[in-house]
Amino acid sequence: MKPEGFTGEITMAEQATSLKNRSLRPQPSPSDRRSRMKAVANNLILHLHPTQIPRPALKLTYTWGLGGISTLWAFILILSGILLMFRYDASVERAYTSIQFLETQIPFGSLLRSLHHWSGNLLLITTFLHLMRVFYNGGFKKGRATNWLIGITLLLLVVTFNFTGYLLPWDQLAFWAVTVGTSLLNYIPIVGGVISGFLLGGTEVGQNALRNFYAIHVSLLPATLILLMAYHFWRIRKDGGISQPERAKGEKVEKLTTIPYLVQIEVTAAMLLITTLFLWAAQVPAPLEALANPAHPPNPAKAAWYFMGLQELLLHMHPLAAMLLPGIVLFAIAALPYWDTRSSDIGIYFRSKKGLTIAITGVVFSLILVPLLVLVDEWWIDLPLMLPFLSTLISNGLIPLLLSLGGLAIIYYFLRGIFSATHSEALVGLFTFVTFSLFILTLIGVFFRGPNMALVMPF
Repeated sequence: MKPEGFTGEITMAEQATSLKNRSLRPQPSPSDRRSRMKAVANNLILHLHPTQIPRPALKLTYTWGLGGISTLWAFILILSGILLMFRYDASVERAYTSIQFLETQIPFGSLLRSLHHWSGNLLLITTFLHLMRVFYNGGFKKGRATNWLIGITLLLLVVTFNFTGYLLPWDQLAFWAVTVGTSLLNYIPIVGGVISGFLLGGTEVGQNALRNFYAIHVSLLPATLILLMAYHFWRIRKDGGISQPERAKGEKVEKLTTIPYLVQIEVTAAMLLITTLFLWAAQVPAPLEALANPAHPPNPAKAAWYFMGLQELLLHMHPLAAMLLPGIVLFAIAALPYWDTRSSDIGIYFRSKKGLTIAITGVVFSLILVPLLVLVDEWWIDLPLMLPFLSTLISNGLIPLLLSLGGLAIIYYFLRGIFSATHSEALVGLFTFVTFSLFILTLIGVFFRGPNMALVMPF
């Protein structure tokens, strides 16, 4: 019999109570496979995971956990940023002193800012490494082009996050790094000047720029990051989870439930990483130099470290060519799912053992060629002087650009020929050469450029 007064309908209050009970009250640990899968499906956070995962995907050396680590850094970055907003004053007159007050008068204020600073830098590093990992084991292939593009967009978004936050302390380091960085934007064809003008709110770094950077940093970018990350996770599930090697027809792979296997690993790794970050942040505070002084630029005036590879490139090429070259390379990387479609090597690092050898060759090439070309251009070859009858746009722009692109093509065909490599394996070597070349240019810019951006020894 139905209880007295039962109408067959559940009221909104009853629904809310039921939801509250399920969401807030401790639930017993699932004891069987079906219950564990149901727990994943009903949990808001765990709903981002598939209910089951292939056992090989749990191996640390398969993904290195870089996607999850990046998510952790993003969470710490946003949480610490929200707390910093309570004390930061986005005005030229008070931005610097508000940071000083935070670090000297607020309990754990220096630690909080240090956590925010280092999590932002770590997020940039792990996001880039995550993209490299996805490339090296072919995770962008077989219908995953959309998520590959989303991943590249997220990397660019993280760079923008770091760039907009760089100015906020309003010290000498931040002011002149952003001054150099926004000047680099002007060299982007067609839209560069518009972007630079929008960010600066004028022609120079001042109150308008600080207000714009702050607004973008605390509102537009976090909202965009959260939305894209959510879509990125959803696409992973939609595409069948982490990419796996193709199996022979009828071959089965053992699957494990997310609870407890994956969750235990993630929680343990998160606690270790958070502890390490706290210890590092406590020992290495976020940098804060003297108050920004537009009348006294440092020598040399350098961009933020993640733009130093581009700034180094500008020393050797016409600005237009120096922006076009990485733009063309980035476009080629974004288009990889459409011109590297071989699916038989998905989930295999470097495509094969031969691919690993080719990747190592790409590293060796970059270690030899990049420093050599920098030295040759610095001390021996001056194309505008050698070709005075040509405009600098051609002699120092078009010619170096074509030589660089031609050099990449030569490396690709050399790798294919000398190793009898497949198209996919040769791309591994070329991608490795490009990424390590950027790394070397960044090191040169950070450590080997002194006053007037001349080459110096760092010791």
